Amino acid sequence: MLKNSFQHIPGIGSKTERQLWESGIFDWGTFAKATQLKISPKRKETITDYLEQSNNNLHSNNPRFFCDLLPAAQHWCIFPEFRNTTAYIDIETTGLERWDFEITTIALYDGCSIKYYVNGQNLDDFIIDIAKYNVIVTYNGKSFDVPFIEDHFKTKLNHSHIDLRYILKSLGYSGGLKSCEKALGMDRGDLDGVDGYFAILLWHDYKQHQNEKALETLLAYNIEDVINLETLMVKAYNMKIKGTPFLDINLLPMPSVPKLPFKPDSLTIDRIRRKVSSSYGQHY
Repeated sequence: MLKNSFQHIPGIGSKTERQLWESGIFDWGTFAKATQLKISPKRKETITDYLEQSNNNLHSNNPRFFCDLLPAAQHWCIFPEFRNTTAYIDIETTGLERWDFEITTIALYDGCSIKYYVNGQNLDDFIIDIAKYNVIVTYNGKSFDVPFIEDHFKTKLNHSHIDLRYILKSLGYSGGLKSCEKALGMDRGDLDGVDGYFAILLWHDYKQHQNEKALETLLAYNIEDVINLETLMVKAYNMKIKGTPFLDINLLPMPSVPKLPFKPDSLTIDRIRRKVSSSYGQHY
C-alpha cells in the first residue's frame, strides 16, 4: 500500500490523494508517467522529488522517512513493506503512571520469535534486542510504553512507531487494548478479565510470596498482548484498505497465532480475584 500512498508528501491530504487515484494515478510509478496533470510545473517537480526520495528510502529500508511525514493515523500504510523488520512490544509495570514506578516485564514478538524480559533477571537485554528492528508496533505506546522504556533505560527508541491506538480509533474502535480486541472478536480464554491492574497484582504476588506461577501468569498475559498486536495490526490494515481501490491486491492474510510459552495459573488468578473482591466488597 505504501507505493499507492501520497499523503507523506507535504500538501497532499486524503482528498487530494483520492483525486489522484480517480484520475488513474494509482502509485508512485504512474505519477512519474502522467502527462496531463492539472498542477503547476513547480508543484509537479516538488512531488517528483519527494517520490524519488520515497523510492530511495524504501529501498534502503528506512521507515522513519515515511513516519516522520505521515500523520499517526496513516502509519498503517507502511506495515507490509517493513513487516520483516517490525517488533510488537508491550510492557508491564509496578504502577499505571510513569512516575515512581518501574518496569516489571517486557514482551517482544516479531511474527516469528517470542522474547520476554523480567526485572531482576534479563531486562537489560531488551535494549540490545530491540535495536535489531526498525519499526515497533504498540497500543498506546507513544503515551505509555515508549516513554516508560526511555526513562528506565536512559535512552531513546528511534524506531518508526505504529501506535494502534490512533489507527483503531480512526476506524471507530476506542478504549483500552482489551476493549478493542473484544470488539474485533478476539478471545483471551483463560486470561479473560486480566488487565493492567491485575498484572501489577501478579507481580506483587510473585515478589512477596516467591510465587513462580504468578510470574508465569504475568508473562503469559504480557506475551499475549504482543501476539495480539500482530493480529490487530493486520485487521486494522485490511479494514483501512477497504476504503481504497487496492483491496484485491493488498489484502493481507491473518497471521497464525503461536502457542504461549507460559500457561496462566487459574488458581493464582482466582485467589487474587477473591482477595481484591473482599478488599473492595465487589466482584473484580
